[in-house]
Amino acid sequence: MGKSILLVDDDRLVRSFISTILKEDGHRVEEAESGRSGLEKFQGADFDLVVTDLRMPDLSGLDLIREGRKLRPESRWIIITAYGSIGNAVEAMKVGASDYLTKPFGSPEELRHVVRRVLREADQEQKLSLLSEELGKQYPPSELIFLGKTMGPVRRLVEEVAPTPATVLVAGPSGTGKELVARLIHQLSPRRDGPFVGVHCAALAETLLESELFGHERGAFTGATAMRKGRFELADGGTLFLDEIGDITPAIQVKLLRVLQEKQFERVGGNRAVPVDVRIISATHRDLRSAVAEGRFREDLYYRLNVFPIVLPSLKERSEAILPLAEYFAKKFGASFGKRIPGFTEDARNALTSYGWPGNIRELQNVIERAVILSAGVIDASLLNLETEADRRDLAEGLLKSSERELIRKTLEETDGNRRKAAEVLGISLRTLQYRIKEFGL
Repeated sequence: MGKSILLVDDDRLVRSFISTILKEDGHRVEEAESGRSGLEKFQGADFDLVVTDLRMPDLSGLDLIREGRKLRPESRWIIITAYGSIGNAVEAMKVGASDYLTKPFGSPEELRHVVRRVLREADQEQKLSLLSEELGKQYPPSELIFLGKTMGPVRRLVEEVAPTPATVLVAGPSGTGKELVARLIHQLSPRRDGPFVGVHCAALAETLLESELFGHERGAFTGATAMRKGRFELADGGTLFLDEIGDITPAIQVKLLRVLQEKQFERVGGNRAVPVDVRIISATHRDLRSAVAEGRFREDLYYRLNVFPIVLPSLKERSEAILPLAEYFAKKFGASFGKRIPGFTEDARNALTSYGWPGNIRELQNVIERAVILSAGVIDASLLNLETEADRRDLAEGLLKSSERELIRKTLEETDGNRRKAAEVLGISLRTLQYRIKEFGL
């Protein structure tokens, strides 16, 4: 569907050329012959995009962008500049332009390409914003999930693959938000009005998983008193999310490969082919490439699932998101438990950022939920109950020493207290053994 575009240029011929191309693409175009006139039109109507010349006599394109973004920060701008003024175009990008075009244009297609891309990005931003509101009760907002330098490329991959029918494999440590990414892809895709159906493959035994995925006919097994549709049928016309795909057995791998190849399957206990139209998004915390090399995962299925891979970094690698996520969870659980949580003490903030988060976002959520339950106000470090790296190192050393002490004690017992023989059995020098005996108080 066409968009509403404001075109600002003091050159009538340039305006006519650009306007014709944009209208051919189905857009509604409003023209302004000066920067000042363009600002007045921008103030009076809501445009999806503004295309403006850089150099104009009364109000430059740069100033128009600055003034326009004060009114609507979310507005999209494309600046037009002469070939020799690229530096000014870069300045325009800094003040808020989405892209720039140099004139004379290489071809009408160059203009179409830039306009389409900027409008597509604007649509994606709007959809992500709406989706954040929709999923806000269950998941952190997408802007928090994608916060930080390491998540910028991930966000771009999500936005690029979503409109396509490609099969996606989301990899990364447990608790990093793989299901949220799958839901975002679904919501940004042409299948958004269809169902999003998920199944946790690692949680079910092979026979149960087969029935869960493909359904079963009446009498297929004991207790199958009626025909039951599986997740593939329930997801028809939409997206099927297979979580922890690396845990499925070889038998299920074969059946899954067949569905991907033939777009049909048979229910358990049945012999009739059921056609299905689903997009597959899989997720795993395992290294599937290694599993393929070791013969635990079919290579042909791996390549079918891994058409478009997306790898999520650990929470520790996106450190910029730790405190914003903690604050989000504190507000969320505070509202749920009827508590007002003003925030975190400085010690608590330091503890949150210095901790390794082996459980990633899921662990952070659990830690904050517990802290909110225990808190009577501001959350301090003592309520977080986090082990520091030093704590874990001390614990490991303590366990090691305890095991070593027990081993020496048993060896001395078995050698009737003969230290020289005990040292030989343990493979250490007599001097080292005597030092350990003294250290451990044996």
